[in-house]
Amino acid sequence: MSAAFDIIAILFGLTALFAYVNHKYIKLPMTIGMLVIGLVSSLLIIAADAAYPGFDLAEALTRLLREIDFYETLMQGMLGFLLFAGALHVDLKDLLDRRYAISLMATAGVLVSTFLVGTGAFYVFQALGVDIPFLVCLVFGALISPTDPVAVLGVLKNLRIPPSLRAKIAGESLFNDGVGVVVFAILVAITFRATGEPVTAQTVGVLFLKEAVGGVVLGLVTGGLVHVAMRRIDEYVVEIMLTIALVTVTYAVARHLHVSGLIAVVVAGLLIGNVGLDKAMSAKTQDHLHNFWTLIDEILNAILFLLIGLEVIVLGLQVPHLIAGVIAIPLVLLARWISVGASIAALRPFRTFTPGAVTVLTWGGLRGGISVALALSLPATPEKPVILAVTYVVVVFSVVVQGLTIERVIKRVVPGAD
Repeated sequence: MSAAFDIIAILFGLTALFAYVNHKYIKLPMTIGMLVIGLVSSLLIIAADAAYPGFDLAEALTRLLREIDFYETLMQGMLGFLLFAGALHVDLKDLLDRRYAISLMATAGVLVSTFLVGTGAFYVFQALGVDIPFLVCLVFGALISPTDPVAVLGVLKNLRIPPSLRAKIAGESLFNDGVGVVVFAILVAITFRATGEPVTAQTVGVLFLKEAVGGVVLGLVTGGLVHVAMRRIDEYVVEIMLTIALVTVTYAVARHLHVSGLIAVVVAGLLIGNVGLDKAMSAKTQDHLHNFWTLIDEILNAILFLLIGLEVIVLGLQVPHLIAGVIAIPLVLLARWISVGASIAALRPFRTFTPGAVTVLTWGGLRGGISVALALSLPATPEKPVILAVTYVVVVFSVVVQGLTIERVIKRVVPGAD
């Protein structure tokens, strides 16, 4: 217990220190600033160890990060709270008005991007003399294709953007990560299966429907139960406790039922944040609930992006892998542009879209911690270090470069966006 507390103390201490430094001196958006400071700190530690052998600070930090276990911390802990906090503040009416575009980009768009990135990565690796099987490249395509709702919503907070475009970006990012994780799990099962049992199209389809539809149903059930409970009382402390229980219990039940906990938590958050706010909460409760989940969102975001920055010290990046990562950046962006463009083109005969929507959705489709966590969860095969390195390079570019320039892109391509 004391070791776990020490790790938590170190993590919160570093987060608070770096948040202070960023706010006082660097003045980047919180998520981007934490990633940059974490990354620079890791590189400085690596350089110090190289300059002064026996310093061993990098080894100590590596041991700490391995104790934390990025995948478990994010996917089985923090992510449920972050997704619920994000969904809580999204307008359900805006999502439903654009449900066809969001659904198409979050499903078919992810599948198209997975195939395009996987195929392109296969040829990139071959050209660099890195032998990665095609199926493993598809696994990489699946883990890098979904946009990260934590990164996307973190950047959207500070941007002025047309409501219709904001709804598409937020809605797609909230749902396509759940779809992407299901696709990733299916491809991992096919590629690295330990048994000789064949994986058929029927089993894949059943698994996909069970995960996705089951997640929606579970979120509606648990969110509905909490909504009914909240309507019967008016005590903000208890109602906030109910929302915390909603996230943790929903996520736990989803794991046992083998349905998507990500989708379930998003659906529950949308229900409480829209129907619940209107019909189950007093103005006082709404205010306290909003402030509580905003604070949770900000703190967990800061910790998450600090961890992403620090993870570079664990990866042991090699130059050929870094080159592959740099080449993968335009590949991932091109696949994103094609998948978004195809989805919008399919719907354009039936509805209008904001001018510049494809460009904004492409550049605003940030990758983040989910991609890194999925890459870390891969089996220990010879291909894993390459996939990890390429994923990390794409994520860092996405968060830092795309995150810092998306506002400029919006002002340039969207009429009236100031």
